[in-house]
Amino acid sequence: MDQMESDIAQCQDRMAQPGFWDDQSQAQSIIQEMNDKESTRNAFLKLVSDWEDLQVEVELYEETLDRPLWEEIEKNCYKFEQNLKAYQLSLLLSEEHDHCNAILEIHPGAGGKESQDWGQMLLRMYERWASQHDYHISVIDYQNGEEAGIKSVTLEVSGDKAYGFLKSEKGVHRLIRISPFDSNGKRHTSFCSIDVTPMIDDSIEIHINQDDLRIDTYRASGAGGQHINKTSSAVRITHIPTGIVTQSQAQRSQIQNREQAMGLLRAKLYQLELADKEAELQKIKGEQKEIAWGSQIRSYVFHPYRMVKDHRTNFESANVDAVMDGEIDPFIDAYLNWHLDQEN
Repeated sequence: MDQMESDIAQCQDRMAQPGFWDDQSQAQSIIQEMNDKESTRNAFLKLVSDWEDLQVEVELYEETLDRPLWEEIEKNCYKFEQNLKAYQLSLLLSEEHDHCNAILEIHPGAGGKESQDWGQMLLRMYERWASQHDYHISVIDYQNGEEAGIKSVTLEVSGDKAYGFLKSEKGVHRLIRISPFDSNGKRHTSFCSIDVTPMIDDSIEIHINQDDLRIDTYRASGAGGQHINKTSSAVRITHIPTGIVTQSQAQRSQIQNREQAMGLLRAKLYQLELADKEAELQKIKGEQKEIAWGSQIRSYVFHPYRMVKDHRTNFESANVDAVMDGEIDPFIDAYLNWHLDQEN
């Protein structure tokens, strides 16, 4: 706590210096650092205060044996436990970009409307999860499925530590169920790939050669305003050397969509750079870890039994309906603890 108070004071001193706003990116970085530290400190102090209040309530109950008071204590204990778990979880989010907003992409695999419907189900799951945590979702790109579901979706999830939490979802998600599209009632297996990238700020320099880009425009096809399907406002950018493709159709103008697609490209190129550095580091260490990109991380079984299991952590839940309604925090918690163990 002493170190944290000292760090906050240093941030405040730097903010009070003349010319603080001359470098906008650096200023925003300092403000973000201070806000993160203040949030951690205040959350801890709130836990201390709540714990002391609980002790007072218990002492009062021991004197009075008042039944309604005991019921109130039980409620407060449960609430305290949940807040403590949330605080412990937040302490696991200490990597450089965990505080960033998240770019979440859903790409159904082969299988037509069955896998595209699975993509729609996952979209609903993440929308429910975001709503439960007061995160804001912006649709950057939305491609409808041919008969049902989605072909692909790109979302920006905005909120404190959105990327830190959602990075656990990156990988292939498998569904096993009796298909509602199969008149014979056969069991089907479907796959969707989830990609999660931090939305980096302008303080991180990523050099992009304009000659390496192919920029196409097309008519937007997703849900939106009156401009949808009337003008070629949607933009698709292909980075030729890497094959990375980003696209945006959420904004009303082609210029805005181009800026958003470029922002996504910067984030993906930066993530690729980090992945290359990590691979080189592991090579130097003489270690080989399984690359999560493209690997199957979780199975959702609806038939012949009901179970959701994460294959990295072995955490599982039999309450499939709750998971599909957005209750994925236990999986995120298990992943963050597992990830920390892997790092150590």
